[in-house]
Amino acid sequence: MKKRVILLEGNVKGIKARTVLWYLAFFGFAINTIVRINSSIAIVDMIDVNLKKSTNVNKTVAVSECLAKDDKGAQNGTISIISNIKLVNTTRYVSMERKILDYFEIEYERDGFKWNEHKQGMYLGSFYWLHWMSQIPGGILATKFGTKTIFGLANFIPCALCLLTPIVSYLDYKVLVILRITSGVCTGLSWPAMHHLIGLWIPGNERSRFVTVYLGTGIGAAIAFPIFGYIIKISSWEWVFHFCFIVGTIWYIFWMFLVFDSPEVHPRIDPAEKEYIIKSLGSSVFREKDKHERREIPWKAILTSRCTWVTVLADLGNVWGLFTILTQSPTYFRFIHGWSIEMVGILSGFPHLMRVLASFVFSSIGDYLLTGDRMSREHVRKLATLFHLVLSGAVCLGIAYSGCNFTLAVASLTLSLALNGAISAGLLSGIIDNSPNYSGVILGAVGTISINSALVSPMVVGYLTFENQTVKAWEHIFVITSVIMMITGLIYIVFYDGSLQPWNNPGACKSEDKNIRKKLLEFNEKFKIPQQSSNDL
Repeated sequence: MKKRVILLEGNVKGIKARTVLWYLAFFGFAINTIVRINSSIAIVDMIDVNLKKSTNVNKTVAVSECLAKDDKGAQNGTISIISNIKLVNTTRYVSMERKILDYFEIEYERDGFKWNEHKQGMYLGSFYWLHWMSQIPGGILATKFGTKTIFGLANFIPCALCLLTPIVSYLDYKVLVILRITSGVCTGLSWPAMHHLIGLWIPGNERSRFVTVYLGTGIGAAIAFPIFGYIIKISSWEWVFHFCFIVGTIWYIFWMFLVFDSPEVHPRIDPAEKEYIIKSLGSSVFREKDKHERREIPWKAILTSRCTWVTVLADLGNVWGLFTILTQSPTYFRFIHGWSIEMVGILSGFPHLMRVLASFVFSSIGDYLLTGDRMSREHVRKLATLFHLVLSGAVCLGIAYSGCNFTLAVASLTLSLALNGAISAGLLSGIIDNSPNYSGVILGAVGTISINSALVSPMVVGYLTFENQTVKAWEHIFVITSVIMMITGLIYIVFYDGSLQPWNNPGACKSEDKNIRKKLLEFNEKFKIPQQSSNDL
């Protein structure tokens, strides 16, 4: 086996630039998530509580199949997750928007918006209508303008729109939906843009740990539910959006001041760290001095690459499993096990937290194996995929066949999501291994296709559970999820190639050929060797 040369980093004074980059990117993805889910929480307080007379919080509106078999469960009662249940609101702060509307004597719905379930669904779902369209542009724009600008705006613009959301909510529903669509398009730029930055900043043996920045989305979800609930309790739903704007603006200031597109342009980076990064990455990435050269994205090579398509399949399985478990499991526990809204709230945050913690463990192990040259990058990526797709999918069967066993269902769900955290050392890092220069573009292309799983999965769940909220129906859902995850994971393990692809730097070979020809001409002139034309061959 060919031994890799392991470079050691010199003594770096102060905090490393890569460390600062990780923390700001991590919290950037947390903010990216809270602007996605803020409306899902705020809408509970936005809607007129009297719109549905049957949504009394003390009234049992549904009886789960498992609770029907257990008389003790009847004491708890159940409520719909998407019911228009007004939170207990001991309002102490009047919203600024209402004061403005009252001052200008503009009429508005004072008791809450009279949106039916269709309007509520349209508003919440509009975030993802065009979200997929910005995946590929995210990578392209980051390549052209830099991740600092694109990722920064991808977070700041949705936060700025949050400031407008409350007043627009009172004035025009259609404009409100347009704001949410715009937020969805902007946040779609973030993942591909960050992948491009990682390729320029992070040496190969550190990538598994660094890509845990994406798990900032989990922390964002884990902390948003309790924080937003508390905000609504002490004030009003409008302040949920004000909170997002304030936090997002503070983050954006730090991001623009402390983050730079490459080590070469960072004015405060320690020389030892800069030298280590540049030497570690070598010629695998385009450096700052090469920016003036026009480079066309090798679309044909990317779209015909085996690496690209096995990654697409693996991410299809990952997105299907993740979206099914995280978005549908609350409904499953509500209808089958009869969870209260409080328990559903806990479920919404805890799995995200477990996935983040497990991701740190898996990524550290992955980088440990790479740093000591104990395992090749390809085998580390495949091993991680074994955990986050194959084994995670297998554990999903525990949910499917748990029946009314509450303990088994919860344990299986938690373990499945924890195993999914290994994705940081798997396909996310594998994309950068294949092409540091075009990793953002590739991730965008992969995400454009794989996001369809998030659209199809709810349809399948809706079809199987329509007027059929039974243990058997959910058994079929989780079995389908398990099979998809395991099959796509096995395909990745068998066919993935972890080597740096030749199209990552198509100009390198041409440059080397020119240098060779130049040296031959100099040699011929020095020793007066006559040149042989092609016609003489």
